[in-house]
Amino acid sequence: MATAKKAPVTSPTGASVEDFLAAVPDARRQADARTLCALMTEVTGEQPVMWGPSIVGFGSYHYRYASGHEGDAPRAAFSPRKPHLVVYLVGDFETRHATAVAKLGPHTAGKGCLYLKRLDGIDIGVLRELIERTYRVAKGIDKANSD
Repeated sequence: MATAKKAPVTSPTGASVEDFLAAVPDARRQADARTLCALMTEVTGEQPVMWGPSIVGFGSYHYRYASGHEGDAPRAAFSPRKPHLVVYLVGDFETRHATAVAKLGPHTAGKGCLYLKRLDGIDIGVLRELIERTYRVAKGIDKANSD
């Protein structure tokens, strides 16, 4: 008996980005999320779309790993989580763009995520640069070079 294939959690939905942002309970986090949404809209030229229940994405691309795993992902994205604003970037950005990351301000990083407590204290110009680089790589315009 065949089972139905489960839809990926990170796929575009028809949910309202505005309603999602309005429901962020912490006023500072909500303001930062709105600022980040406006920045990503400007940088990417894309309208924000909800991906799953909590990720705001801009554009999309198809990926395929050597293992055969494949799927779709937003070219740039963020999520206003309770402890952090999470900015999703191309993997290994911290190594490739070490000079820019060093100038960013207070943050922590994972393989493809940038975790920000808040935007004040962050160099928005550097954040813009990281988002632009990620978007261009995901769009296939630039190679994933280091700076």
